[in-house]
Amino acid sequence: MNYSTLLIALLIALGAAYFLGRNRARSLAGQGESMHSLPTHYGALTALWTTLPPLLILIMWVMLEPRIVDALLTMQLPEAIRTASEAEVRLALSKVHNIASDPSMMGQSELGSVAAHLVDLEQRAAILKGGVILSLILLGVAVTWRRIQPDLRARGEVERIVRVMLFSSSAIAVLTTLGILVSVLFEAVLFFQKVSPIEFLFGTTWSPQVALRADQSGSSGSFGAVPLFAGTLLISAIAMFIAVPVGLMAAIYLSEYATSRVRQLAKPALEVLAGIPTVVYGFFAALTVAPFIRGVGESVGLDVSSES
Repeated sequence: MNYSTLLIALLIALGAAYFLGRNRARSLAGQGESMHSLPTHYGALTALWTTLPPLLILIMWVMLEPRIVDALLTMQLPEAIRTASEAEVRLALSKVHNIASDPSMMGQSELGSVAAHLVDLEQRAAILKGGVILSLILLGVAVTWRRIQPDLRARGEVERIVRVMLFSSSAIAVLTTLGILVSVLFEAVLFFQKVSPIEFLFGTTWSPQVALRADQSGSSGSFGAVPLFAGTLLISAIAMFIAVPVGLMAAIYLSEYATSRVRQLAKPALEVLAGIPTVVYGFFAALTVAPFIRGVGESVGLDVSSES
């Protein structure tokens, strides 16, 4: 079973477990039992214990499966490749994955047997993965179903689980930010070991063509950041020259002249647009607007540069 099928199965299990737990609590209450929590709390508890463990296992599987598969494939590579450099091993593994995606190529390459082994591993992993996830779903339903009793404090347990989920989400966001910071600092230290900070801050030529690591290739380069600073300031000045008057006039219009109907529609729309990171707009422009402008220019005989 592929990941999309398993996710759909988890969503179906989530809904089914909720209704099962809620109906179980209602059934006990209908028999005269005094339930500690509302039926919806028992349904939510059943749904959480049914889907959370399989979801965590699935996330771990997604993270670990490629590494484990590549490690097993490396053991199947020819001796000459296996004992070569890490870059050559990665290149060979990439070829194996490409061959496995096109079975007609297996008989045309020395890595065909390794690709066949990859296909076999993927099939076994899919069966094992589906079996583990479905077993955990059924186990979660069965265990929580038996736990639903009048004295089960379902509301408190649901709140604790949700609290842990919210804390984990916040911790992941913080750790991701710290990871980005550490990565940037690490690369900056490597960079300034090769390039003088004085040259970087006051140099007037930017031509980054030097190899900073052993696995990179390049010639001598110049790393003066003054052109980058100047370009950033120039683009910012042009953007502010356009955006400040338009934004100011729009704010005055919405505040003083617009009708309540226009204000109710425009203000939330502007807040949503302002909340989107500017890099998203740039990415959209690079993929959509820039090719359109280049095409229009070429249609009238102009050579338009769309890289900026």
